[in-house]
Amino acid sequence: MSAPRCRPAASGARGQREHLGAVRCVPERGAWHLRRTLYTAMLAVLHGSGVAAASAEPLNATTVEPRAYGYQVGDVVSRTVSVHVPDGLVLDPDSLPQALARGRALELRRITRHSHAESGGQRHELELEYQVMLSPPQSRTLELPVLTLRFTGQPRAQELRVDAWPVTVSPLVPVDVSPRTGLGELQPDAAPPLIDTRAARLRLVAYGVVILLLLAYLAHVYIGLPWWSRGHRPFALAWRSVRGLGPHSPEAEWRAAYKHVHQALNKTAGEVLFAPGIDHFIGAQPRFKPLRNDLLAFFRHSQREFFAMDQKEDTATPDRAWLVEFCRRCRDAERGAA
Repeated sequence: MSAPRCRPAASGARGQREHLGAVRCVPERGAWHLRRTLYTAMLAVLHGSGVAAASAEPLNATTVEPRAYGYQVGDVVSRTVSVHVPDGLVLDPDSLPQALARGRALELRRITRHSHAESGGQRHELELEYQVMLSPPQSRTLELPVLTLRFTGQPRAQELRVDAWPVTVSPLVPVDVSPRTGLGELQPDAAPPLIDTRAARLRLVAYGVVILLLLAYLAHVYIGLPWWSRGHRPFALAWRSVRGLGPHSPEAEWRAAYKHVHQALNKTAGEVLFAPGIDHFIGAQPRFKPLRNDLLAFFRHSQREFFAMDQKEDTATPDRAWLVEFCRRCRDAERGAA
């Protein structure tokens, strides 16, 4: 480091009090460095205080208020609050009002919050929806409640107050009602409107007809047809022709009775049945198995009836009585299979 330069002392009153010819030494370069350091520190302090002041500026809210008049009970009132929040501050959710609080003239029904980033921070938009729950007898001015929002963070926590807003609520009807007819205090109940039920009645009739047709079909299938077929089975028809015969019935009627029993056997077997085919017939119609011996006897009696004319006189009465009983037993076996 170079030696400090010396210069004569300044003249003047003060110089006169000093010894003549005195010399004062001043380090010029060191003083310049000191001044520059002081200026830099002052600028930094001023800049920091300016940033802190800018960061600590109070928050402001922009509101969109509803009209202040023309409301009645049940109407909905909407209010929008928009706040720019700088970086470092966060909205405290607990400071938001609670919806659906009962017992108030203006009830907060819903609160909707929207947030989006913008330059220097975030913007919060709150949509508050109130419903008028009061029907005053006369016009009355209510107030949307004061809203206080808290923000926490740096450089310091802040609160933002949104002032109340007036809302005028009118009664549904005036207190003094006109005495004209139809405007009294209490009116009789209006008769309910009549509803045309012709279409419904027609549908019910159609449903009833369909149900009756279905019931008739079911009765025909499960009652009528079995009853009809029961009376028109082969041995049932043969029994009607045989049951009225007696010991003194003409010969032709007894011969016709044998023919009726043969026809019943043929219809039941589905083919012309002879004595050699009895076992095959019983295999196809097991309900006639108990009558196997009677079937063989019937064919012997039938052969004697139609072909053994010389022996018919001796055995006519027993064979004919047996034929009636045989036909009845075949009818019972046929019916038991139903």
